[in-house]
Parts: sequence; structure tokens; C-alpha cells
Amino acid sequence: MDALQQCFSSTGAERALQARRQFFEAGIRPSGLVSEAVIQSWLRSQRQHCHGRGLSLAPVSPSRLHATQERCRSLLLALQHELPPLEQALAVTGTRVMLTDDKGIVLHVSPAAMRPRDERVGLNMSEQAMGTNAPGIVAATGQACTVTNSEHYFDELHAFRCAAAPIRDVHGRLAGILNLMVEEQHFSFDASPVVGMYATTIENTLLQAQSHEHLVLRFQVTPALLHTPLQALMGVAADGRVAWMNGTAAQLIGRPGPGTCNVQELLGHDLSHLLRLSSQSVPSPLRLTSGLGVWTQVQLQTSHGLGTHLDTSTAEDDTSALATQPAAVTEAQPQATLREHSAQLIKETLDHHGGNVSQAARALGISRGTLYRRLRGDRDDHF
Repeated sequence: MDALQQCFSSTGAERALQARRQFFEAGIRPSGLVSEAVIQSWLRSQRQHCHGRGLSLAPVSPSRLHATQERCRSLLLALQHELPPLEQALAVTGTRVMLTDDKGIVLHVSPAAMRPRDERVGLNMSEQAMGTNAPGIVAATGQACTVTNSEHYFDELHAFRCAAAPIRDVHGRLAGILNLMVEEQHFSFDASPVVGMYATTIENTLLQAQSHEHLVLRFQVTPALLHTPLQALMGVAADGRVAWMNGTAAQLIGRPGPGTCNVQELLGHDLSHLLRLSSQSVPSPLRLTSGLGVWTQVQLQTSHGLGTHLDTSTAEDDTSALATQPAAVTEAQPQATLREHSAQLIKETLDHHGGNVSQAARALGISRGTLYRRLRGDRDDHF
């Protein structure tokens, strides 16, 4: 009873210290005092550092860092796309932003001005190098977590608090880890939902960037949630197979992942119907197989870039322009590939607008430069 009262009456820092005494001195599992994720990480760290290996703050070799940066180029680009609003939100909180790869190798830290020994690009944040820490736990488990002060395995890290969340790629694999960190202070906000929201936003950007020759669907129960971190995203391959979906999509559909499902089996609509929606610049209502009604936008994502700018917030007069397009523009043969469909869509839109590239680009919701690049690509590919 005394232990139970102490658990509820003490502060988080006091509970963490009590947990350390139970775990490291008495060999007692401190359930209820710290999270299960921290306890499991202590166990892993104890096994990995039982032969006297201490905290390693040495960065990986330049060659390994270079190879990691090249492998994670699309992840870094996705971060740069979302970094300005994140940095602005955290500007006066004393919080640092860190991105690591799936193994815990630091790829980015901001702000850049910091003590060299703490965090820097190339540092290995894995449990093997630094024991229990938030990015290390995510690298080991794939699950979001927070680690505060004395929950860190090594005493040298007890000044830090960190909250980390996973970022996954189109294959469902861990691609990177977003980490928020403060030193010698408490977070002035709840860091867990903040890091989770921005990790989701970066993941959504990465998923779309990695989707080549895919039909990208964004949907939600209200159109107000489209183009936000709460949107559901799904990539459909040219054969109608669902190639990937984000976590929100899996929740709305009630499936843990795409597996080998055909889009008609999963959504109740075939590829031909979804292709016709790709020319619409405003959200369209769609009824899923579960009976749930959602609002959907469909974007044709090709290696030439068509569809990457289909955004109602930036397109000019899309609704009025598309309303005057002939019915043939929105029709697609069921067996047509996504690339063939996009080429036909461009041709018919140009024909409808008398070859005027500016008007055709507005109707398609893309820039003139993108349209010119696609036209050059089509000629090169003999479309």
C-alpha cells in the first residue's frame, strides 16, 4: 500500500529515480513507475552494455554518414518541406528538432548552434551506442515514445527530455525518426502529440514523393481534413493493386495494411472510376464498402510530375475550367495504365483549349513548367 501511495503521490522525476533504484540496485521490475517501453529498453541496454561499454558520443564514419544521407535523400527532402512551420512553432520553447534514419543515425539537427558534445549530424542515437533514449527506442520498436531525465540509461543524458515518433515509407518500413529534445528544462507543452503530428506530416509528404506511377487518393469524412495531418492517403498501382496506405487510411477502412488487396475489393470502386475522379479539382463524395461516406481527391502521380500540384488551394479557376471540359477528358479505359491515362488527359485537355498551354495547365491543376516537362517526356517516350 505504501508503494502504491508513493506511486501516485510522487512526481514523475521521483518515480523515475525510484524505478532506477528498484531496477538497477534491487533487480525488481519497476512496473507502474516508468513506462513498459522504458523498462524493455533498460533490459536491452543492460544486455548490450553489460561488459562495461559506456556511452558513445562519437559520430559514425564520414563514409557511413554519406551513404546514409544518400539513402535517406527523399526523407531529408520531406523534412525540409515541413521544417519551417515546425521550427516556427518551437522557436521560443528551447526545443531542438532532430531527424534520424531508421537505425538512429542523426541526419539533421536544428537549431544548428548547440554544444558539440550533445547532438550533431552523424551521431549514433541507437540503444547500442547510447542506451535508453527516445530515438533509440523508436529505432528498436517502431513505436512512438518519450524519455525524460533519469529514464535515460546513462547518467550523462539525465539532463535531457525527448519525445520521438516513427516515419514510415511506402513499403511500411521504418524510414526515419523525428525527435524533439530539451536540455536542463521541462517541455513547456505536451511534446508527444506535437512530434506525432509533424512525424505524420513528414511521412505523408514522403509517401507521396515515393509514389511513382501511382494514383494517390486522399480522403476523410469531412473535406476540411484533407491536406492536413489527419487526412487518409492511399497509393494505387496501375494494375489496381493498393500499393500503400497511411495509418489514417488503415483506420478508416478497418484494415491493418494494404496486403495484396485490389482497390475495388478494399474501397468498393474500380480503377476506372477513380481515374475519372483524378480530373476533379474539388473533393468528391465516395461511399466505402463499409458504408462509410468520405470526401475524396484523386491525384495522378507519375514519374513526369503530373498531379504533384493538384491542390485546390493553389490552382487557379480549376472548377470553372474543368466544368467546361468534354466528357471524354474524364473517361478512361479500365485497362489503361496510369501513364497512358495521364498522356491522354493532357492531349484531350490541350485539344479542348485549342493548344493553349496556360489554359490547359490551369484546367489540369498544374504549372505550365510541369506541363511542358510532361510534354517533352511524352515525346521522348514516343507517346
